[in-house]
Amino acid sequence: MKILLVCCAGMSTSMLVLKMEAAAKKRDIEAEIKALPVLDALKCIKEYDIIMLGPQVRNELKKIEKVAEGQPPVVLIDMRDYGLMNGEKVLDFALKTING
Repeated sequence: MKILLVCCAGMSTSMLVLKMEAAAKKRDIEAEIKALPVLDALKCIKEYDIIMLGPQVRNELKKIEKVAEGQPPVVLIDMRDYGLMNGEKVLDFALKTING
């Protein structure tokens, strides 16, 4: 599973990536999780199973959805889970979205 987190510069989102990787490892889930700023993310959207936007780039949702063309799904990370760096909940949200 490949998860892309989209952010402004990647500082706080990189911390969330580490928390999500730890949660995936604990559950024995193979996941490649990466954080990129919007402009870089737009170039590789189709390479991922899900695109998750940090609250600071929620205004980019429509643009990213247009590029994704419905695949992969594009979602907003819950502001509370993002603020708390809750890797478990964000990973759960990604898995639920990917698996339906």
